[in-house]
Amino acid sequence: MASSYELKASARDRVGKGAARSLRREGLLPAVIYGDKKPALPITIPVKETTLTLHKGGFLTHIGTIDVDGEKHQVIAKDFQLHPVRDDVLHVDFLRVSGNTTLTVDIPVTFINEETCPGLKKGGMLNVVRHTVELIVPANAIPETLVFDLAKVDIGDTLHISATTLPEGAQPTITDRDFTVATLAAPGGGVQDDDGEAEGGEEETSE
Repeated sequence: MASSYELKASARDRVGKGAARSLRREGLLPAVIYGDKKPALPITIPVKETTLTLHKGGFLTHIGTIDVDGEKHQVIAKDFQLHPVRDDVLHVDFLRVSGNTTLTVDIPVTFINEETCPGLKKGGMLNVVRHTVELIVPANAIPETLVFDLAKVDIGDTLHISATTLPEGAQPTITDRDFTVATLAAPGGGVQDDDGEAEGGEEETSE
């Protein structure tokens, strides 16, 4: 399960652009908690702590706790707005989650054993077709990442979604095929997507 975070919050009764600007001058930002068949709860959260939490990565996949005046809510961030210059957080939408909540989230992919990969040792290039995979997954089983092992991957091989282990109860939103996540191409070779059309892809090479 993805790691968690906790933010202190207060219930908010002021709304509108003017109220939001006033909050930001106080080091706070407007947010809302919604979902789970309960009324939406407008809140304020600290700009600094929220921005630090967001820039640690995984903000949209980690289950967090929002302590609203002593009452704790389990949530996942569904959307946020950043300041166009400073990268401070301006607004966040949080979705309430419980043990039986199922979510659709984008999970990053990572690759292990690159140093022992036969294809990379021969000068091949890892072409990543999908840097994230959209999963339907229980809220209490969201993975940090989907891991693909390169230990036995050679030039010309393709890594499909079936090459990784999904959490129990999770499935990709694409269900009609064993779709491609990455290929290992010869130097100068292209990569094909699921429809067989060549594309440049982003290349990662071994040293």
